[in-house]
Amino acid sequence: MTGGTTVERQRRAYVPNDAWLAKRPKEPILEPDLPIVDPHHHLWDHANHRYLLDELLADTGTGHNITHTVYIDCRSMYRADGPAEMRPVGETEFANGVAAMSASGLYGPTRACAGIISYVDMNLGTRARAVLEAHIEAGNGRFRGIRHAGGWDASPDVRNSHTHPPQGMYGQADYRAGVAEVGQLGLTYEAWQYHPQVKEVTALARAVPGTTMILNHCGGPLGIGPYAGKTDAVFAAWKADMTELAKCPNVVVKLGGLGMDIGPFVEHMQRPGPPSSQDIADAWGPWIETCIDAFGADRCMFESNFPVDKISNGYATLWNAFKLMAKGATDLVLPDRALPVRS
Repeated sequence: MTGGTTVERQRRAYVPNDAWLAKRPKEPILEPDLPIVDPHHHLWDHANHRYLLDELLADTGTGHNITHTVYIDCRSMYRADGPAEMRPVGETEFANGVAAMSASGLYGPTRACAGIISYVDMNLGTRARAVLEAHIEAGNGRFRGIRHAGGWDASPDVRNSHTHPPQGMYGQADYRAGVAEVGQLGLTYEAWQYHPQVKEVTALARAVPGTTMILNHCGGPLGIGPYAGKTDAVFAAWKADMTELAKCPNVVVKLGGLGMDIGPFVEHMQRPGPPSSQDIADAWGPWIETCIDAFGADRCMFESNFPVDKISNGYATLWNAFKLMAKGATDLVLPDRALPVRS
């Protein structure tokens, strides 16, 4: 019997503070029967923070009707050995196992990890297909696509993505070839980068029109480092770039992720207690409304981004805020989707 590689458990720079979160009085749940698919959350077991099925269900079970969730890549449970490009398949195996546990019904009605987004190095170019096919096999029908995080900024005060992307990665020929393989297999590509890079996403979307791209976290507006205290300027540049990106019909956007420690609302984390749902709706509203106006309701989806956004708000409060932002909208039933969205 040969010994495998020992994998060092990571530590999170910021973890949720449960005592601080508990200072927010419980709010009545708005529209508690409205069915919700949460299209963006993570699961991990870090050295200083565990967020697995039990922790996820504790959040989704706080009053909103979360019927299904989608697991998003976060480098959890990669294989410890084998070819380097195949090791991320372990994440799909892990998420599929969690999904199987949830599908048993033993843990309640929410079907966690009903969809799975993992990681494949798009720089493999056409060689990415073999890795994608391995994910498909491991996902047991739940694997939906990949995310290759590309967040890069020249400032040392802005953390680049965990994939250590080089500047201009989205424009490289091999990278674009890998993204094309994703679309050819009927899968989706999730784009996660920072707001100064939205133009690069637009160029990528136009270069690979056959791949559906899902823009994470409203395009990643920054509020730290050289962008701190410049929210108005950031908003203006971001809005112009998002409006141009919305002209690409193969791009949709996730509405959320603005509660991270890198975004324009880091001050929410510094308050004596967490913001209310109305506080969040008032602060985030212009950004969310800009996305909906540009992309249209049928190309937008609210997301929790938990537990990353949990450093600044609670799950029940966040979804109340989303419902406040959608207040007064009508139900728009799309022919190829099971659940209504708000228009």
